[in-house]
Amino acid sequence: MAKEYSGSPKIHQPESKRNRLTWILGVSALCILSYIIGAWQNTSAPTNLSEVFNYGGRSDTGSASAGNSLPLSSSSSALDFQSHHQVEMNNSGGAQNFPPCDISYSEYTPCQDPVRGRKFDRVMLKYRERHCPKKEELLRCLIPAPPRYRTPFKWPQSRDYAWYVNIPHRELSIEKAVQNWIQVEGDRFRFPGGGTMFPRGADAYIDDINDLIPLESGNIRTAIDTGCGVASWGAYLLRRDILAMSFAPRDTHEAQVQFALERGVPAMIGIMASQRLPYPARAFDMAHCSRCLIPWQKYDGMYLIEVDRVLRPGGYWILSGPPIRWKTYWRGWERTEEDLKQEQDAIEDVAKRLCWKKVIEKNDLAIWQKPLNHIDCIKSKKVYKTPHICQSDDPDTAWYRNMETCITPLPEVSSSDEVAGGALEKWPLRAFAIPPRITSGSIPGITTEKFHEDNDLWKDRVSHYKGFIPLSKGRYRNIMDMNAYLGGFAAALSKYPVWVMNVVPANSNQDTLGVIYERGFIGTYQDWCEAFSTYPRTYDLIHAGGLFSIYQDRCDITHILLEMDRILRPEGAVIFRDTVEVLVKVQGIIDGMRWKSQFVDHESGPFNPEKILVAVKGYWTGEAAQKQS
Repeated sequence: MAKEYSGSPKIHQPESKRNRLTWILGVSALCILSYIIGAWQNTSAPTNLSEVFNYGGRSDTGSASAGNSLPLSSSSSALDFQSHHQVEMNNSGGAQNFPPCDISYSEYTPCQDPVRGRKFDRVMLKYRERHCPKKEELLRCLIPAPPRYRTPFKWPQSRDYAWYVNIPHRELSIEKAVQNWIQVEGDRFRFPGGGTMFPRGADAYIDDINDLIPLESGNIRTAIDTGCGVASWGAYLLRRDILAMSFAPRDTHEAQVQFALERGVPAMIGIMASQRLPYPARAFDMAHCSRCLIPWQKYDGMYLIEVDRVLRPGGYWILSGPPIRWKTYWRGWERTEEDLKQEQDAIEDVAKRLCWKKVIEKNDLAIWQKPLNHIDCIKSKKVYKTPHICQSDDPDTAWYRNMETCITPLPEVSSSDEVAGGALEKWPLRAFAIPPRITSGSIPGITTEKFHEDNDLWKDRVSHYKGFIPLSKGRYRNIMDMNAYLGGFAAALSKYPVWVMNVVPANSNQDTLGVIYERGFIGTYQDWCEAFSTYPRTYDLIHAGGLFSIYQDRCDITHILLEMDRILRPEGAVIFRDTVEVLVKVQGIIDGMRWKSQFVDHESGPFNPEKILVAVKGYWTGEAAQKQS
């Protein structure tokens, strides 16, 4: 009997093991389920954010009266993206509270400050170039909006109207009254679309250009307007699917770039002086100067040489105003016939030495075309010794790089009819076609496969963003991508009524800005340890993906966030993407900047190590800030 019972425990041992295994699996499943439920409960759902992002306060026509207060809480409360007029500071969480700057800083442009600029050389207008404050001069306060600031008009109404209280400058309406740049009508500005050389309006002027070169075939997509005024040329090109980068200096024509951006038209503060424009080589299909007062013939033709650098092979340069048609206008321009003839002859000579072909001169317009390649140009150097072909290593280098008086070389070709660097697709196919810089392998580490993967990634991201950002409702027009990479964000947004300033950090390991231009989008180089070349309150939505991981060891990220606050309009939004550690630091700073913020799910779920922080800038004005202080 003993032998019979001695074997019984072995018979039941497998069942006992199964019971223990079932118990362990059950407990583990409960733990995982509890974690998922906890993560779900503590992560804001996009559907909830969709409700709070909806525009429920002021309409696009705005209201200057006081409304509901805007509580500035930490991320534990839901974001309120509705329009408001007063701010209530919440000091919870121990964040540093940044005070408002004096109202005199309302239009402060740190790197184009007129007072600082006077200290620099006036030769070649160097004093109007970027001159940024030293570390000890950086402000640690919030740039105030002007009293009674109002939400800008929605696009496309904003093309023609802006609120006077947002940019209280009448100078241009008086100085340029005859030329119909801008008019004051009650509480708003109206932009009739006029210009110095197009009194019939920008639309008619563009029609005149279209009669000479094809603007609507899709071959011309990117343009640059040098000395843009209030950017009416760029504004009216948009209806023809042409995206213009307009720039002008901060000079006696007060706030012209600010007017352009308030209209919802791409623009930057900039000048042709001694340094290269902050754009890559072969970026623009068309360049334009309408009485821009740039001395093209001076300094050995250096400014036209710089236009040649940024112009694509086969691209056009359009000139109107002095000296074109000088025989008709010389008296009105208050210049002698001899002087104007000499200037035009000098411009014609520089263009010929650049190997440009003059397409036509008709009425007020003269148009030249850059060659498709340099095969014939190299041969012509036997006749025209200067300017010679540059021997520089990287024609795309443009951040604080001096202009050169030599021709930027084009990529080599095998035949005279081949487009140097590769031909581009027509717009809109260009947006998703593989850029020639990628197919040629000129950017290390970026392949065709990565390009397609990036497009798919941004398609998913924007689809996710739509859950809490009303992209199609006209609330956002001017958008900035602070770390644009291949321009996937801009491409995914191309079907919405927005435009994107694609920024590639100047110290990035991969220079991808040329790829972005080859896709038919615009952008610039920028070192985010310095201020951007724009006025305050000029962007509606800012995207910062991985930016602070790049800069957290290079400079104080507090100053980057204060710069974002400067260029973001009241009630504008920011999307941060980064690691948890970085975003917690960011949130600790913006809690003291009159912003509200909230973490939201990553598009792939709560377990992705990359997190998303969405923030909104509160509404307040300089006048309100002074009352609260």
